[in-house]
Amino acid sequence: MLAQHKDGSSSAKTGWHPLSDPVLWKVLEENAMFKTPLPEQLSPTWKLMLLSDGSVTRHLQLLTGQHIKVDCLEMQDIGEDLAGLPDDADQIPGPRVQRQVFLRMPPVAGESGKGKALVYAASWWSADRVNEYLRDKQLPIWASLSNARTELYRDVQLVCYGSSPFLAREFGESGPFWGRQYIFWHDDKPLTLIYEVFSTSLQRLLGPSINGLSIDSALHRPP
Repeated sequence: MLAQHKDGSSSAKTGWHPLSDPVLWKVLEENAMFKTPLPEQLSPTWKLMLLSDGSVTRHLQLLTGQHIKVDCLEMQDIGEDLAGLPDDADQIPGPRVQRQVFLRMPPVAGESGKGKALVYAASWWSADRVNEYLRDKQLPIWASLSNARTELYRDVQLVCYGSSPFLAREFGESGPFWGRQYIFWHDDKPLTLIYEVFSTSLQRLLGPSINGLSIDSALHRPP
């Protein structure tokens, strides 16, 4: 199971910020695309954002017309222990490094601060290889891997919908929020596990995530 907490607090052992338990809706990618009733109501723009294998940073830059910056909160060695980590973290060879970032717009002219956070991401890497792929810690992951000419396959594992008081404060937006979890594969081996949460402010650019229904109605609509 995901390391989720009813109060939306961080995973106590490793300090990352998953969405709260219970997640209102989560499903594997193949179900999200083909089997469950919810995606019928999920807007096409949000399907692209949640299920696309393209660069999130590039999508955000195209949507906003702004240079999206990486605010690296931490990169810490967490050893071999899997306690508090997401499903499939064991696919990343230990010892592991945990990285947490916000993807932010530039600050508004004349204002102090870091700029508005649009996406939160936590990722897990093999400590033996992380410096090979993330040479510049302030670059987005996709940019770092593209610069290294690393051929990748993104395997989206789940899409979820839940709350986090911490992320609501950092985003400056009320939840619940959409999130997803995926693995980047390289040379038929798992390279990194990534968990992303999207600010509800993106609805101003993408439109409502659910077409014609409230979120609650769509989530509880009978099949």
